[in-house]
Amino acid sequence: MTYIVTEPCIDCKYTDCAAVCPVEAFHETPDRLLINPDVCIDCDACLPECPVEAIYSDMSYPEKYADWMEKNAEAENYPIISTKQPALYGPNCSGDPE
Repeated sequence: MTYIVTEPCIDCKYTDCAAVCPVEAFHETPDRLLINPDVCIDCDACLPECPVEAIYSDMSYPEKYADWMEKNAEAENYPIISTKQPALYGPNCSGDPE
């Protein structure tokens, strides 16, 4: 089992989840984060850290996010992120700034 990052991360790109990941499974695109399924160890550390609830288990995600399995599978094509950085707060971010 692994976790996936889904649509609510777009334009928000909170990095709290990446900062707690013990194996550097998170990768950064210009407008979101992705989880590399080959690196994720299913530790659950990232799940409670996401303020927009964009992270789901690959075994229990809402059907509307089915295509995000493929998107996360491409994570290795982007740089690894393992530290907390300021959130993006882009125009489509549905999360509330702290």
